[in-house]
Amino acid sequence: MADNALGEFLRARRAVLRPDEVGMAAYGVRRVAGLRREEVAVLAGVNADYYARLEQGRERRPSAQVLDALGRALRLDPDAQAHLHRLAGTAPAVPLGHTTDRVSPALRRLLDGYPGSPAYVVNRTLDVLAANALAEVLHSPFEELDNLARMTFLDPAGRQFYTRWGGTAQSVVGHLREAAGFEPDSARLRELVRVLSAHSSDFVRLWNTHAVRGKTQEAKHFLHPDVGPLTLTYLALDVRDSPGQQLIVYQAEPGGPDAEALTLLTTLTPFVPQADFEA
Repeated sequence: MADNALGEFLRARRAVLRPDEVGMAAYGVRRVAGLRREEVAVLAGVNADYYARLEQGRERRPSAQVLDALGRALRLDPDAQAHLHRLAGTAPAVPLGHTTDRVSPALRRLLDGYPGSPAYVVNRTLDVLAANALAEVLHSPFEELDNLARMTFLDPAGRQFYTRWGGTAQSVVGHLREAAGFEPDSARLRELVRVLSAHSSDFVRLWNTHAVRGKTQEAKHFLHPDVGPLTLTYLALDVRDSPGQQLIVYQAEPGGPDAEALTLLTTLTPFVPQADFEA
């Protein structure tokens, strides 16, 4: 995605940390609110000139130990720490030759095996590769269930459907930043970022923070025109035989109003005969 992705990430994360957040006293006139390069170097226990070269892209092969120290200095969470190592080339190589956007017949059958839970498969750039009928109904306010980032930032339904839109937007951009660490030369990601940047200033602002986030488990808050407010928790499962794919399954808290709303949503799901995916 960039010639100096490591340096850009370090600068962006440095910019969002204040001295008082890391136990340092602020002194002198500060041109920016974040930490100075020298302060990051002190916190990480590295030479200030060496750290400057990392940000400038003149030094591109820091050791894993240095990266761990920088991660601690910058207060990176596990997702961001792993992203830092990927950018520097110290993370295990990803078997890109096996990456595919094709959803296997077995996984498609598994999707349909969750009739009471919205479920879909995404790739690293948040393209929706397959979805079950309930997931389609849940996302029916959108023009199309095609890419979660496009839906969040560019579809008119996004800001009303995601009742906590700001948090959803941050999460989406964090996932795309993580994708950039896995596949920095991805043409699909490059084009998606170009389109989103051209049409959404909110996306540009969040993208420039370089915040990273992986999909694991989280509560999402929706407003559906047919069933009203709905809070669901999703679980993200890696598809082992298709690196980069994740199965996302939503569930409601049993016995509560969200479970009742989800049950009502299932009544809007059209009957679809079992497809013959073996063909």
